[in-house]
Amino acid sequence: MYSQHFGLTQDPFSIAPDPRYLFMSERHREALAHLLYGVAGSSGTGSGSGGGFVLLTGDIGTGKTTICRCFLEQIPAGCHVAYIFNPKLTVTELLQSICEEFHIAVASPSPQPTTVKAYIDALNAFLLESHANGQSCVLIIDEAQNLQADVLEQLRLLTNLETNQRKLLQIILIGQPELRDMLAGAGLEQLAQRVIARYHLGPLTAPETAAYLAHRLAVAGHNAAVPFDAAALRRIHQRSGGVPRRINLLADRALLGAYVEGRALVDRRIVDRAAAEVFDTRRAPTAAGRWRWAGVAAAGVAAGGSAVLLALFALGVWPGVRTGGEPGAAALAVTGGLTATVAQASGAASAAAASTAVMTAPASPASTPAAARAAAAAAIGAQGAAALPATPPAATDVPVLDLSQGLAMFPTNETTAWRSLAGLWGLDAAALGDADPCRAVRSHQLR
Repeated sequence: MYSQHFGLTQDPFSIAPDPRYLFMSERHREALAHLLYGVAGSSGTGSGSGGGFVLLTGDIGTGKTTICRCFLEQIPAGCHVAYIFNPKLTVTELLQSICEEFHIAVASPSPQPTTVKAYIDALNAFLLESHANGQSCVLIIDEAQNLQADVLEQLRLLTNLETNQRKLLQIILIGQPELRDMLAGAGLEQLAQRVIARYHLGPLTAPETAAYLAHRLAVAGHNAAVPFDAAALRRIHQRSGGVPRRINLLADRALLGAYVEGRALVDRRIVDRAAAEVFDTRRAPTAAGRWRWAGVAAAGVAAGGSAVLLALFALGVWPGVRTGGEPGAAALAVTGGLTATVAQASGAASAAAASTAVMTAPASPASTPAAARAAAAAAIGAQGAAALPATPPAATDVPVLDLSQGLAMFPTNETTAWRSLAGLWGLDAAALGDADPCRAVRSHQLR
């Protein structure tokens, strides 16, 4: 849909494992080299040890299957390949699939079903004939983490098909990280000892993510500057975790969003909107989510604490406040009595922490003064909690929060405020130094 808008001839971020789009990062080059090493050894044309297992693992979406497709395109002449992409099979079904992939005819003693021995005998004869003709045989099993233990044991036995000089079958297992755990488990020690090469494919770094996006756009026909600004590139890496498939999903939706808005450049805002549309947001709050309330506190210091407090009440954002109506009793008790007491007893910085705890409490009519008091006590520690009233005053006895009370909730100066805020962000206060805080926090990927 957006191809013409960005000068593209095809879809640059399809999740299909197209080898043309394979971005050869250092990790991907090493992974491909491990696969080629196994083939070289089995064919007798290289320095590989021949036979046994080659293991390639990686998290979901890191590009394992794409590397496998690229590997298949580089298979040398005289190498027979059997590729199993659905390994949820029994021993008999797996042997049948291997023979079908190698185009081996297996005599069936009809009407009885073909036995395991019949498949193995036919496979052994094929492997011996291929070896005599100077040919090699490679078996590739994708999604190998789905293999059952008895099937893995049968695969190990297949590596016993050999001559005096060489194993006749090279087996490549490609799967998710749990495949490594399976092979390390009890009962598979013999198979694990036959792994001649193994590699785990990790996610891309931030610079690799930017290069990955540029590479795929170039393959798709884009010959101008990358249509993502620097902030958007950083955000894509952060949101995707450097996983290529997630990068594809996010970049594709971000380009669509820019096209809908008639923009030629994707910015961070568009990336965030795209991430909300393509990724599951039902997870626990991330650091980005926690920044929102911290940002409210910072804005209160810069613009005047009372303005923030009055705005929270006016908009009905404060917990316990009913939008368009009177404040609830819990809200009045907490803001009028609890916070003011903390401000006097524990100092301005502790009061700011208490007010943050109150602001992040669940906004529900069921909120109680006791629950709010517990939240505030957790934020300000034992010293501040000791000064809290055991029983908050009744709503009718609590005055409306005035300007002086609002200001008392915040640190007394901007430097103290920023250092308190650093703690909420999980930073050492010394990390801010004496530089402008807005610039200092950017080095920690905060804003």
